[in-house]
Amino acid sequence: MLAVFILAIFGLISAFKNKNILGILFGAITVVSFGFFSLATIFTYGYPILHH
Repeated sequence: MLAVFILAIFGLISAFKNKNILGILFGAITVVSFGFFSLATIFTYGYPILHH
């Protein structure tokens, strides 16, 4: 989810540069939803340890 959040930020910036209204709308919805859920997951369960 964090990767989608970061990529959505790049997409939102690109949509603003191109003045794409629908892209801005969907980009903003994606950034808000995935950003909220990824931060909520990290705050609830902690950052995942990738090594064992």
